[in-house]
Amino acid sequence: MKKQISLGVLFLLCLLPLCAQQSLLPTPASMRLAKGTFVIGKDIRVQGSNGYTAQLGTQLQAELRTLASSASSSRGSIRLSIDKESAMPKEGYSLIITPTDVLLQASDEAGLFYAKEALLQLARSGKGVLGACRIEDSPRYEWRGFMLDESRHFFGKEKVKQYLDIMASLRLNVFHWHLTDEPGWRIEIKRYPKLTSEGAVGNWHDPKAPAAFYTQEDIKEIVAYAAQRHIMVIPEFDMPGHATAVCRSYPEISGGGEGKWEHFTFHPCKEETYQFISNVLDEIVSLFPAPYIHIGGDEVHYGNQSWFTDPDIQQFIRDKKLQNETGLEHYFIRRAADIVASKGKTMIGWDEVVDAGVSPQKAVIMWWRHDRKHQLVKALENGFRVIMTPRRPLYADFVQYATHKVGRTWNGYNPIEDIYRFPAPIIHLTKDYENQVMGMQFSLWTERVADIKRLDFMTFPRLIAVAEAAWTPEKAKECSSFMRKLPSFLEYLDTLGIYYFNPFDPASTPEPDAPAKEDVLQNG
Repeated sequence: MKKQISLGVLFLLCLLPLCAQQSLLPTPASMRLAKGTFVIGKDIRVQGSNGYTAQLGTQLQAELRTLASSASSSRGSIRLSIDKESAMPKEGYSLIITPTDVLLQASDEAGLFYAKEALLQLARSGKGVLGACRIEDSPRYEWRGFMLDESRHFFGKEKVKQYLDIMASLRLNVFHWHLTDEPGWRIEIKRYPKLTSEGAVGNWHDPKAPAAFYTQEDIKEIVAYAAQRHIMVIPEFDMPGHATAVCRSYPEISGGGEGKWEHFTFHPCKEETYQFISNVLDEIVSLFPAPYIHIGGDEVHYGNQSWFTDPDIQQFIRDKKLQNETGLEHYFIRRAADIVASKGKTMIGWDEVVDAGVSPQKAVIMWWRHDRKHQLVKALENGFRVIMTPRRPLYADFVQYATHKVGRTWNGYNPIEDIYRFPAPIIHLTKDYENQVMGMQFSLWTERVADIKRLDFMTFPRLIAVAEAAWTPEKAKECSSFMRKLPSFLEYLDTLGIYYFNPFDPASTPEPDAPAKEDVLQNG
């Protein structure tokens, strides 16, 4: 009840007046207001010196003309500048607005792009009129991510591009793409065509749904689209568990499993398995220029029943002196890390990987088990770089409002204010290891998300809170201010046709339907 009352107070604060230039999200590190306004007219001139600044300036000019306040002439011009010798932090920018001119400055291309996105946000909220101010801004974390699971349900290229556009506006810079898991394999691999002819058939609630996947040309197009918005795309190729779609396509590398977990794991002892993984990674690496490949590495115990009874596997454990089935799991992870490293990439794994004996130079850890804070501490103490994406509050498949019926819970749920407060409740655990914390990520698992409407509903507005938590320094964060600014960004989502949950009027956005299927791992 206290939480509901607190949230209600925040919503009432949204009724207070707010200057247009203060509606910027995520909140900048520093904003000093000044007198006067700069009016954007249809004839607005945007100047970039050369190269990237000229290219970005042309784009900005076209975008601003759609937001111009009137057909009258602008009173000044807008200029873009990159100074690589500047002391401005990586991805940082300054935005100076006077009644006669606007100056966007940065020390790198990403920073200048974020200055452009900040200016566009201000122009939208001010309806083409910019309040004079000086903004100095840079991100709190280098990793500001969103993960979309398209194995369980597939949403397609245009929806992904729309989300990349919104991420860019929010200065989010990592798109973690979960493309392989139990229900379906979603990326074309030319060497293994059955991965898509058979592995891409079905989804979480309908095992006979038509095959749905991204061709390699689709992947290239989306990766390039993201790169133009300074978003890095990280693919996930799940192993040794969550491999059902692979192993039903190529059962010769299946590790067995029982009942609903049949084919859940790769066979951990066959060299054929590791050659298969290496061959698939060759094609994945050619498509994704990012320095990381996510290999999963979690929840192997759900489907490794055959490991305990298969005589060849048991003999392998003895021969390699692995002690038990957990030791075999760790052996697999180390092999996977070596394969990824041989491709010139760094492996990312879920926090089970901490215990596998992988060198911190070869792996990054995603801490996801909120109830196992010791895994976060252990990862840091062992020298790993860490990305924070704990189920609570950063899993988007959790319920976000007390009256909602569909979604996960775990001694509570994930309302927007809990997301906004993160990482304050656990920040003491990272003390003295700040340089190893890469950032944070909002992760959307899609068991109960079968269509676009529910996808939007579970993502927004919570992703906006994630963006501010990941970008804005703690000293500049203020929850009531964030809630007052939020309606301005929701208006932008309205123009895109996004069906978001409206925390200010919950009845206006009823919870969308979800697939009717029992989930035995609701709190797993």
